[in-house]
Amino acid sequence: MKIYNTLSKQIEEFVPKEEGVVRMYTCGPTVYHFAHIGNLRSYIFEDILEKGLEMLGYKVLRAMNITDVGHLTSDADTGEDKMLKGARRENKTVYEIADFYTNAFFNDMEDLNIRKPVIVEKASDHISTYIKMIEKMIDDGYAYLSNGNVYFDVSKAKDYYRLLGKNQEDLMVGVRDTVEEDVFKKNPADFVLWFTLSKFQDQVMKWNSPWGVGYPGWHIECSGISYETLGEYLDIHCGGVDNIFPHHTNEIAQSEAYFGHKWCNYWCHGAHLNDQSGKMSKSSGEFLTVSLLKEKGYSPLDYRYFCLNSHYRNPLVFSYESLDIAKQAFTKLKSKVRALLKEGEIFEEHVLSYMNEFKDAFSNDINTSLMLTVLYDVLKDSTLNDATKYYLVEKMDAILSLNLTVFEDVSIPSSLEDKILKKIDERNIAKKNKDFLKADTIRDELLEMRVRLIDTREGTKYELI
Repeated sequence: MKIYNTLSKQIEEFVPKEEGVVRMYTCGPTVYHFAHIGNLRSYIFEDILEKGLEMLGYKVLRAMNITDVGHLTSDADTGEDKMLKGARRENKTVYEIADFYTNAFFNDMEDLNIRKPVIVEKASDHISTYIKMIEKMIDDGYAYLSNGNVYFDVSKAKDYYRLLGKNQEDLMVGVRDTVEEDVFKKNPADFVLWFTLSKFQDQVMKWNSPWGVGYPGWHIECSGISYETLGEYLDIHCGGVDNIFPHHTNEIAQSEAYFGHKWCNYWCHGAHLNDQSGKMSKSSGEFLTVSLLKEKGYSPLDYRYFCLNSHYRNPLVFSYESLDIAKQAFTKLKSKVRALLKEGEIFEEHVLSYMNEFKDAFSNDINTSLMLTVLYDVLKDSTLNDATKYYLVEKMDAILSLNLTVFEDVSIPSSLEDKILKKIDERNIAKKNKDFLKADTIRDELLEMRVRLIDTREGTKYELI
């Protein structure tokens, strides 16, 4: 398994700390609004990663947070809490907002066949852990109290900007907000570990702490939850490229300050989904959600297929025209699978060969487009019987998760049934007269009508495909 590591800026061989076990953390949503399809693109690649690692024989321990407190409208620790903003927008409590949009997020995940991680934790359930970590960082000289808030001192962090791959004077373009000047910070890049009433008097979710009544900063939450659920070491940490700075940069700084050792070996980031005008977000243009796609007549799996045709590290431009093309290709793919006969001998040698190709494509930095190519190669292989093809499709779709072998029931009107039976009679006469060209032509005509003929000892039968 080789994977691109944002930390080293190279494709590396993946070697977990514990043999056969992968500890994987993925940043979850801030549940103040619906997730847009750009957010969900990252969860699709993370889903493929988890399932693919299991295909290679690893036991994957995956945790994800639900941010229901502490994420401000600016990632530079300014503005109001996003949850409070959502509550004001809809005239609800922050708890009602959190519950509603958490459920909406997991409904979207289910629609997209994204497996829900076994470990899902709300940020608000781990306050004591954040406090414990912050206290130790203060005692060890990594954090300080100023104007009622606790800040992390980035000057004490080793190589603070290494994940970003830039220095303080040359920050990456296109990530989240850069930091802002705060007169209470020792350094402009210092970030908040704990807010108190000194900064946001109207915060609803708040708790007692050694530094006053307040609430945690966004960044400490992922460090605390991953520590409680997966331990002191992570193998893989995932997210979108907009998480790299400052969120993941800050996670590394505070986690390694607390643990006293390297925390995570591999950092995997999915690229943006852009629209015609640039990066897709909740605040610009049409707010594209899974529900909106469904309203417009698309299946959520049309979108999943659209994403899988592009590499997760390449920016992907969304348009309805490109989604239409993906939908048409996906529909044809399902039709090809539906036309396969399921019964028959399975050619194990061919199965092994093609599954090795499929695994190699995954192991090549999660190359989903190449994985799809292997799948298409199976369907085009004239040396394989239908049963072997169908078996391979099932095995590959366990990772791709496109429901390629799940079909809706198709009913047939009586007028069409009469036409089919008439065609079958014509074909039987042609075969009796040894006019095999005509017989094959009739068979192909029925296939175009999504009708497959099955010759048995009892006569010719048909099924809808």
